Amino acid sequence: MVHSPAETVEEYLDGLPEARREAISAVRRVILENLPEGIVETMNWGMISYEVPLEVFPDTYNKRPLQYAALASQKRHMAVYLTPVYSDPETGEWFRKRYSESGCRMDMGKSCVRFRKLDDLPLELIGEAVARMDLEQFLNRYREVKG
Repeated sequence: MVHSPAETVEEYLDGLPEARREAISAVRRVILENLPEGIVETMNWGMISYEVPLEVFPDTYNKRPLQYAALASQKRHMAVYLTPVYSDPETGEWFRKRYSESGCRMDMGKSCVRFRKLDDLPLELIGEAVARMDLEQFLNRYREVKG
Protein backbone atom coordinates (compact mmCIF):
# COMPACT_ATOMS: atom_id res chain seq x y z
CA MET A 1 0.00 0.00 0.00
CA VAL A 2 1.34 3.41 -0.95
CA HIS A 3 1.29 5.95 1.89
CA SER A 4 1.55 9.61 0.98
CA PRO A 5 3.63 11.97 3.14
CA ALA A 6 1.14 14.78 2.35
CA GLU A 7 -0.10 16.64 5.41
CA THR A 8 -3.21 18.16 3.81
CA VAL A 9 -5.82 16.93 1.37
CA GLU A 10 -4.87 19.71 -1.06
CA GLU A 11 -1.20 18.68 -0.89
CA TYR A 12 -2.22 15.05 -1.49
CA LEU A 13 -4.31 15.96 -4.55
CA ASP A 14 -1.62 18.27 -5.92
CA GLY A 15 0.85 15.39 -5.82
CA LEU A 16 -1.24 13.14 -8.05
CA PRO A 17 -0.98 12.84 -11.85
CA GLU A 18 -3.78 14.82 -13.53
CA ALA A 19 -5.98 11.83 -14.47
CA ARG A 20 -5.79 10.41 -10.97
CA ARG A 21 -6.34 13.82 -9.38
CA GLU A 22 -9.53 14.25 -11.43
CA ALA A 23 -10.82 10.77 -10.52
CA ILE A 24 -9.96 11.05 -6.81
CA SER A 25 -11.47 14.56 -6.71
CA ALA A 26 -14.73 13.30 -8.25
CA VAL A 27 -15.03 10.49 -5.70
CA ARG A 28 -14.10 12.93 -2.93
CA ARG A 29 -16.96 15.25 -3.96
CA VAL A 30 -19.43 12.37 -3.75
CA ILE A 31 -18.12 11.35 -0.33
CA LEU A 32 -18.28 14.91 1.01
CA GLU A 33 -21.83 15.39 -0.33
CA ASN A 34 -22.98 12.25 1.51
CA LEU A 35 -20.79 12.21 4.60
CA PRO A 36 -22.77 11.83 7.82
CA GLU A 37 -22.67 14.74 10.24
CA GLY A 38 -19.89 14.43 12.81
CA ILE A 39 -17.43 12.65 10.51
CA VAL A 40 -14.56 14.82 9.29
CA GLU A 41 -12.15 14.79 6.37
CA THR A 42 -8.45 14.69 7.20
CA MET A 43 -5.18 13.13 6.14
CA ASN A 44 -4.40 9.97 8.09
CA TRP A 45 -2.76 6.65 7.31
CA GLY A 46 -1.17 8.29 4.24
CA MET A 47 -4.50 8.85 2.48
CA ILE A 48 -7.60 11.03 2.56
CA SER A 49 -9.49 9.81 5.59
CA TYR A 50 -13.04 10.36 6.80
CA GLU A 51 -13.14 9.67 10.49
CA VAL A 52 -14.74 10.18 13.86
CA PRO A 53 -12.62 12.70 15.78
CA LEU A 54 -11.20 11.53 19.09
CA GLU A 55 -13.00 14.44 20.76
CA VAL A 56 -16.27 12.78 19.72
CA PHE A 57 -15.28 9.17 20.41
CA PRO A 58 -11.96 8.64 22.22
CA ASP A 59 -12.54 5.00 23.24
CA THR A 60 -10.87 3.31 20.26
CA TYR A 61 -8.80 0.14 20.30
CA ASN A 62 -5.66 1.91 19.02
CA LYS A 63 -6.24 5.41 20.44
CA ARG A 64 -6.57 6.79 16.90
CA PRO A 65 -9.75 8.16 15.27
CA LEU A 66 -12.21 5.59 13.90
CA GLN A 67 -12.04 5.55 10.13
CA TYR A 68 -15.43 5.65 8.42
CA ALA A 69 -14.13 5.86 4.86
CA ALA A 70 -10.93 6.69 3.00
CA LEU A 71 -9.70 7.48 -0.48
CA ALA A 72 -6.28 6.67 -1.91
CA SER A 73 -4.20 6.50 -5.04
CA GLN A 74 -2.18 3.30 -4.93
CA LYS A 75 0.56 2.10 -7.25
CA ARG A 76 -1.67 0.19 -9.69
CA HIS A 77 -5.14 1.45 -8.82
CA MET A 78 -7.18 3.92 -6.82
CA ALA A 79 -9.31 2.79 -3.89
CA VAL A 80 -12.21 3.93 -1.79
CA TYR A 81 -12.43 2.30 1.64
CA LEU A 82 -15.90 1.91 3.16
CA THR A 83 -15.79 0.70 6.76
CA PRO A 84 -19.59 0.34 7.14
CA VAL A 85 -19.63 -2.05 4.16
CA TYR A 86 -16.97 -4.14 5.91
CA SER A 87 -18.22 -3.93 9.49
CA ASP A 88 -21.91 -4.57 8.91
CA PRO A 89 -22.80 -7.82 7.09
CA GLU A 90 -26.22 -6.53 5.99
CA THR A 91 -24.69 -3.38 4.50
CA GLY A 92 -21.97 -5.47 2.84
CA GLU A 93 -24.54 -7.74 1.23
CA TRP A 94 -26.61 -4.75 0.07
CA PHE A 95 -23.53 -3.07 -1.38
CA ARG A 96 -22.32 -6.13 -3.31
CA LYS A 97 -25.78 -6.76 -4.75
CA ARG A 98 -26.21 -3.15 -5.85
CA TYR A 99 -22.68 -3.06 -7.26
CA SER A 100 -23.29 -6.14 -9.39
CA GLU A 101 -26.51 -4.54 -10.68
CA SER A 102 -24.62 -1.37 -11.65
CA GLY A 103 -22.91 -2.99 -14.62
CA CYS A 104 -19.47 -2.02 -13.30
CA ARG A 105 -16.89 -4.72 -12.72
CA MET A 106 -16.34 -5.06 -8.98
CA ASP A 107 -12.78 -5.37 -7.66
CA MET A 108 -13.23 -5.41 -3.91
CA GLY A 109 -11.37 -6.50 -0.80
CA LYS A 110 -12.85 -6.45 2.70
CA SER A 111 -13.56 -2.72 2.74
CA CYS A 112 -11.70 -1.38 -0.28
CA VAL A 113 -13.17 -0.96 -3.71
CA ARG A 114 -10.37 -0.74 -6.26
CA PHE A 115 -10.76 1.08 -9.56
CA ARG A 116 -8.40 2.10 -12.37
CA LYS A 117 -10.56 4.81 -13.89
CA LEU A 118 -13.63 6.70 -12.79
CA ASP A 119 -15.91 4.84 -15.22
CA ASP A 120 -15.14 1.64 -13.28
CA LEU A 121 -16.86 2.98 -10.17
CA PRO A 122 -20.63 3.44 -9.63
CA LEU A 123 -20.42 6.88 -8.01
CA GLU A 124 -24.08 7.04 -7.05
CA LEU A 125 -23.72 3.78 -5.12
CA ILE A 126 -20.58 5.05 -3.37
CA GLY A 127 -22.60 8.08 -2.22
CA GLU A 128 -25.43 5.86 -1.00
CA ALA A 129 -22.99 3.63 0.87
CA VAL A 130 -21.37 6.64 2.56
CA ALA A 131 -24.78 8.03 3.58
CA ARG A 132 -26.24 4.67 4.64
CA MET A 133 -25.04 4.75 8.26
CA ASP A 134 -25.15 7.85 10.46
CA LEU A 135 -22.58 8.56 13.17
CA GLU A 136 -24.57 6.98 15.99
CA GLN A 137 -25.27 3.81 13.97
CA PHE A 138 -21.58 3.60 13.08
CA LEU A 139 -20.49 3.96 16.71
CA ASN A 140 -23.08 1.42 17.85
CA ARG A 141 -21.83 -1.04 15.26
CA TYR A 142 -18.25 -0.46 16.42
CA ARG A 143 -19.27 -1.14 20.02
CA GLU A 144 -21.07 -4.34 18.97
CA VAL A 145 -18.09 -5.63 17.03
CA LYS A 146 -15.55 -4.73 19.74
CA GLY A 147 -17.74 -6.04 22.56
